Amino acid sequence: MEIYRGNIFRPPSEANSVILQVTVGCSYNKCTFCGMYKDKVFQIRPLKEVKEIINFFKLNYPFAEKVFLADGDALSAPTEYLIEVLKMLKNSFPRLKKISSYAGPKSLLTKSAEELRALRENGISLLYIGLESGSDIVLKKVQKGFTAAEIIHACQKAKEANFELSITVISGLGGKELWQEHALSSAEVVSKISPHFLATLTLMLVPGTKLYKDAEENRFQLLSSKEILQELKLFLQNLNLSNTVFRSNHASNYLPLKGVLNQDRAKLIKIIDEALEEKGIWPLRPEYLRRL
Repeated sequence: MEIYRGNIFRPPSEANSVILQVTVGCSYNKCTFCGMYKDKVFQIRPLKEVKEIINFFKLNYPFAEKVFLADGDALSAPTEYLIEVLKMLKNSFPRLKKISSYAGPKSLLTKSAEELRALRENGISLLYIGLESGSDIVLKKVQKGFTAAEIIHACQKAKEANFELSITVISGLGGKELWQEHALSSAEVVSKISPHFLATLTLMLVPGTKLYKDAEENRFQLLSSKEILQELKLFLQNLNLSNTVFRSNHASNYLPLKGVLNQDRAKLIKIIDEALEEKGIWPLRPEYLRRL
């Protein structure tokens, strides 16, 4: 029995979850910065196969409380298929409290409100959505496949179905040319979405991707560590949130940060300022320790 096909990726907060690979790869897989699923052809794993895997986890992790549905956009699978998987999970893990998944904007937009409510009622409670940038200019350059307006609409649909949302923004994705546009537009879009959770990771160039080649040929210029912090500061300064849990503690980030926005914004900006001034209190993560 093949539990996983290829490399598996999950959000940092799902470290203690059972990772159930119901789809292989990413249904879109065209972003210029992402190399996570380039070695995979997207497919939905047969229910019989998924049932065998769930039985394996049931035997080895009978007290599991959290399950994360992989790969890149498990929500792209048919609703009826996902509901069958969710029923199997509920019948297999008596202590199960949370089921989560990555969700692409297209998956949210193509499913009806009734389908999303059904998925929520059958157990999926948290969706991770890669906004990456709120700038239509940046989104087009990195071939993200949707506009800022579309992601806002997708997130509104998800919230109306009572999902919790965790939004990710990639610091540095606009490069030196568009860093201000990226920061300000991302702050505007995140404020309109008002997610339950917000995370930033920092761009790292992945060999074999189009953005890596663009950087090699000087069509894209990476920000320095201090420029990343200046961009992050501008982003935080322009957010309008009331009770969003913020984390910037991904292994790719130069400076781990956490708080609740906007309540802790002044504290977070102070930490960034002290790091920029090199006061020694907040040392930046060296390049060799940064990871995706």
